[in-house]
Amino acid sequence: MKNNTLLPLDMWSVTERQRLTGVFTDIDDTLTTEGTIAPEALHALHDLKAAGLPVIAITGRPVGWSEPFALVWPVDAIVAENGAVALVNERGVLTKTYQQDEATRARNFARMQSVLERIERETPGAMRATDSAGRECDIAIDHSEFVHLDDARIAAVVALMREEGMHATVSSIHVNGWYGEHNKLEGARWIVRELWGRDLDDEMDRWAYVGDSTNDALMFQHFAHSIGVANVRRFESALSHLPRYVAPSERGAGFAEVAAAILASRAAAEAR
Repeated sequence: MKNNTLLPLDMWSVTERQRLTGVFTDIDDTLTTEGTIAPEALHALHDLKAAGLPVIAITGRPVGWSEPFALVWPVDAIVAENGAVALVNERGVLTKTYQQDEATRARNFARMQSVLERIERETPGAMRATDSAGRECDIAIDHSEFVHLDDARIAAVVALMREEGMHATVSSIHVNGWYGEHNKLEGARWIVRELWGRDLDDEMDRWAYVGDSTNDALMFQHFAHSIGVANVRRFESALSHLPRYVAPSERGAGFAEVAAAILASRAAAEAR
């Protein structure tokens, strides 16, 4: 059932926040502001790490784009391309793992390039995202980063991807398409198994998810502690599932508010 109400962040109970064991977060327009990680969001990541809380970023961005950030951000992993590939920083050395085997990736890559060319040929104004060179397991059409597509053309791109048998989702900046059964939720389940050998479904109520757009709807649906930064309201009418809570501020400032709420609850528990 769809959650129809966005509750203010301060209605998130202290007890629930105290029970958290980790945080999943989107990147674009959740950690970032105008394409760059907001200083307050980066500070919040450091604070969460210092408190011993794992943070995993899950993004539609390509693995190539994600690599420099996986090296310097205080996150346990970045799961890129909507769950297809993970980057783990092990003492300054990145380990890259995939959900699909090499042969499957090669076969799907060739198919996706044909679809990408068809979209650019048949949809007026549609252009591949500027980060496409770093993509291994999906394709992306820019709709709001450097190119503007109206809702009708975004819908046409999604329809064409699905006609070609692809999964398709719309983020705050791109339309992403891929072959395979991975998505952000499956990526979250996978990385918890990979890193800690645990079943995320057994502890879903002890993780928070922070996001901002329609490609976060599946995460908003499954995480009881789901929070949208304030710019999620841009997609409120289009979201199949809303986050449970909404931060007062947009983008990186909103993420920092979520982190502060989590850390304040832990400090309150320690002070008792």
